[in-house]
Amino acid sequence: MSTTAQTLGTQSLGTTGLRANEGRAAVAIAAFLGLGLVFLAGFAPASALHNAAHDFRHTQNFPCH
Repeated sequence: MSTTAQTLGTQSLGTTGLRANEGRAAVAIAAFLGLGLVFLAGFAPASALHNAAHDFRHTQNFPCH
């Protein structure tokens, strides 16, 4: 009975650690893509894309001037 409890306890700890790492990776990827989108759209040579990003920054109260 104690062997089963130890095995289940080890599996749940391993799964929890894996979920935490997946969460951190997801946050890092989302932040990288989000910041990349803001900076690429903000410095894009196409005026329509730049104006759209500029208007979005104003609606989010993001300082851009």
